Amino acid sequence: MILSEKSILVTGASRGIGAAIARALAAEGALVGCLATTAERAQGTVDQITHAGGKAIALGADVSDEVQAADAMKAFLAASEGAIYGLVNNAGITKDGLLLRMKPEDFDRVIAVNLRSAFLLTQAALKPMIRAREGRILNISSVNGLRGAPGQANYAASKAGLIGFSKSVAREAGSRGITCNVLAPGFIETDMTESFSEEMRADVASQAPLGRLGTPEDIAQAALFLLSPASAYITGQVLAVDGGLTM
Repeated sequence: MILSEKSILVTGASRGIGAAIARALAAEGALVGCLATTAERAQGTVDQITHAGGKAIALGADVSDEVQAADAMKAFLAASEGAIYGLVNNAGITKDGLLLRMKPEDFDRVIAVNLRSAFLLTQAALKPMIRAREGRILNISSVNGLRGAPGQANYAASKAGLIGFSKSVAREAGSRGITCNVLAPGFIETDMTESFSEEMRADVASQAPLGRLGTPEDIAQAALFLLSPASAYITGQVLAVDGGLTM
């Protein structure tokens, strides 16, 4: 198991991409902190992991809130004997709307959950990682952070911000053996795409050379690589996992 005795915290771990990443990491031996808005929401993923023989704990917090994010990190470090090898900033929301009609509070909330949370948790994780002189930070962006999307000025800005943030962290932390990379998923079969009509689904799939929507497991396998020892010489990079959509 390539992550045996490693501890990794995953935000937005109650469903979709976050849950798939948590399961993949646990299958490789990691102790996974599954963080969602409440511990109860994260418990379903924890149950899946423990039933499969893995190790995980459920945590709850509004990760955009400074105090709650700090408390969640403290709880995870207490469970992992003060160690954190990896952090996956996956928590994200959408509040779509055309820019001319977008409410400032909808812009601010998306930036807070999708981007500010990554700042808060990365800052908290860096201290123990620097002491250990080892760490993996992975931020989950989106192809819409690379190319923009109508109706998603707030979401695209938050996901583009994660890329610049990650590159800066990579430069600051690299000398301590800490890497920071980004995954940019394309259209993935999650709750966010469940509302697509069959016609829209077919149209979206046809835009990608591979001709299909991705799965959370597609993202999880890419995440597993970037969080593993195999990626030790990769940092500050953005990997689009999008079926070729943005190539």
